[in-house]
Amino acid sequence: MARAKFLCDTDRCIECNACATSCKNEHEVPWGMVRRRVVTINDGEPGEKSIAISCMHCTDAPCVAVCPVSTLYQTDIGVVLHDKDTCIGCGYCFYACPFGAPQFPRATLFGTRGTMDKCTYCAGGPEENGSEEEFRKYGRNRLAEGKLPLCAEVCSTRALLAGDGDEIGEIYRERVIARGYGAGAWGWKTAYYPEEQG
Repeated sequence: MARAKFLCDTDRCIECNACATSCKNEHEVPWGMVRRRVVTINDGEPGEKSIAISCMHCTDAPCVAVCPVSTLYQTDIGVVLHDKDTCIGCGYCFYACPFGAPQFPRATLFGTRGTMDKCTYCAGGPEENGSEEEFRKYGRNRLAEGKLPLCAEVCSTRALLAGDGDEIGEIYRERVIARGYGAGAWGWKTAYYPEEQG
């Protein structure tokens, strides 16, 4: 069975933030919270790399394992979703996730976090597909419409891939073979620093 995955090719990401902006707009994500963000390492220096990060929908998701009320669950294709009606705001998922995907957008009385929100892989939630309630809580359900997550569709350099894990793994493998090992074998250095070549 196909497993839905994200993969960001750091040799192609140009830090345009189209993925983060389109996600926030499409799902009407509240102010002060992002479901996807772009992280840049060594910003402005040689070897700079950018990567788009969100919930990576782990095969053995630690957030699902630590949730005391089973708010988080995995679909049959491996998408990690959450039920906002059962979340108690304990924050265990936040601490367990290595990607910082679970976020708590509302500060409430007495310092409690409110209910958790995270990337849904554009798959909605436990409500009926396409319902007004599903959109209000989780945003548009693009998977039910037969589409990919919007963040991957708007990526102009095709750095962000989404879909069947085996297929996107094969696409990335072919890219690495075509450009050789590392960014220096093909791409920016060849185009912009030819004097450093051989």
